[in-house]
Order: sequence, then C-alpha cells, then structure tokens
Amino acid sequence: MTTDVTIVVATRDRREQLLDLLPRHTGPVIVVDNGSADGTPAAVARAFPEVRVVALGRNAGAGAARNVGVALADTPFVAFADDDSYWAPGALDRAAALLRRHPRTGLLTGEVRVGPQGRRDPVSAAQARAPLGTAPGAPGPSVLGFLACAVVLRRAAYEQVGGFAERLGTYGEEALLAMDLAAAGWQLAYVPELVAHHLPAPTGRDPRARHRVEARNRVLTAALRRPAAVVRAVVADAWRDPAGRAGVYDAARELRWVLRHRRRLPAGVEAALTVLARGDAVPGGVSPTAPSLAG
Repeated sequence: MTTDVTIVVATRDRREQLLDLLPRHTGPVIVVDNGSADGTPAAVARAFPEVRVVALGRNAGAGAARNVGVALADTPFVAFADDDSYWAPGALDRAAALLRRHPRTGLLTGEVRVGPQGRRDPVSAAQARAPLGTAPGAPGPSVLGFLACAVVLRRAAYEQVGGFAERLGTYGEEALLAMDLAAAGWQLAYVPELVAHHLPAPTGRDPRARHRVEARNRVLTAALRRPAAVVRAVVADAWRDPAGRAGVYDAARELRWVLRHRRRLPAGVEAALTVLARGDAVPGGVSPTAPSLAG
C-alpha cells in the first residue's frame, strides 16, 4: 500500500461508478463531493469507512474540490483521480520514488489509457512525442499541460502556487496550474510508466455546456498569463461557434478578476508554450524553467 501519496478524488453524481472504482485505489483516499444529489457521501462512508469523505454541499467545481483534498492531505505527495478513473498497481509507488529522487520536479503526469481496451489517450500520445525535450535532471520529457486524473504532485509545489484557480471551476482548469508551476521554477514531466485508467461513462455531461465552459476557461487562462496577441487568437478561435461565443461572453464578465490576477509568464515558459502551439519539435529541448530563458 502506498503511504507517501494521498489520492484525492473529486466527484459529483456518479455514486455507483465511484463505489466500483474505490477498491482499486492503493493508499489513503480523500473523496471530495461536489454537491451530489445521489447520496454519494453517505454511500461512500458506509462502504469504505477508511476513506475520508468531505461533502461540500454544492458544486464548487473540480479544482476547488481538489484544493480541499490537498489541504487535508498529510503526505508529501498527492495524486488526483476522477470518479471514473484509477491508477494502475505500482504506479503511485513508482511516482513517489521518482519525486524523492528528483527534488526539482513538482509534477509527474502519466499515460492515460481509456476504456476497457486501454487505448492511449491523445493527450498522452502528444506528450510522448516530447516536443519540449527533457530538462536536465528531470525524470521524463517536459510538459506544460496534463489531464488531472493522471498527475502526481509534490504537495509543497502545489501549495506554493495556490493550487487550482477555483474561479475556473471544471473543464480546462489544468492549464493555468501547469503554467504557474513552471513559472515558479518546478519541472513538470511525462512518465509513461505511470499508468492511469480512465473509464468514461457512455453518457457524460452536457457536451454543449462543457464546450462553453472550456472556451471560457481557455480565454480566461490566456488573459491571466499570456501576451495580448495570444489572447486575441484564443478569442477568435472560440468565436467560431455559438457555444464558444457564449464562453467568450462568460469570460468577459470576469474582466475585473482577470485584471487583479493577471501576471505575465517568465520568458522561458512563454517560449515553451509557443513551441507547443506551433507543433515544433526542438532537437535540444526547451526547458520552461531554464534560467537562460526565464528572464
């Protein structure tokens, strides 16, 4: 059983799937419930008395739920799982060993295998191509993004940057955290041997509503950290369809919040994001935290 990694599971209205998957978690587990109407907190508490259950009583969003879970964890490392995912046996022990061996690494993201067939998620396939190369002393290729269900973090790094921005809620909230960790000097690395299984339900959330929130969060993330030209490009891309346009209007309502929290990224992180946006592969690698680029 993994003792150095706490697994934080954010959930909402997926009681049966969560109950099916909780036995697959090895290590201490904290379940944070986002206002489920299906009796999830009580059901988990009855079936798994060793699991700590926190009922928020409202849908605060996945990022806020994870922040609550991390604040309650007392292990040096934290792994995230969704109510439809679990880590492969041995993955978290291996992640803890790598984080102990690589003190400058703040986040490890593993390979996501989707469905019963275990096909590799496209995000993992893109990370495996390693367009940013591998930073000196890192346990794997550098990344500047991740799927939340497939990360293990150093708790001190997470707390240093304030965790997820709760204003972003759910969907696309990972991008800002990745930027902030890199801006703070932490390495983020892809390690494919750390496998996370994702078993999405056949019928998920409302796809149009999800697209609207994703567009909103892309615009907000760009406005919080990126140059004006990038913000304009993100807005133009979102504007192509009605749900995206609605997301842009939603983001515009947050202008005062953005102005209070806007800060530009170090030059090295911005350069790495530009490489990723162009789809370039850099033979020598671009380290988002390299002093020569950080400015």
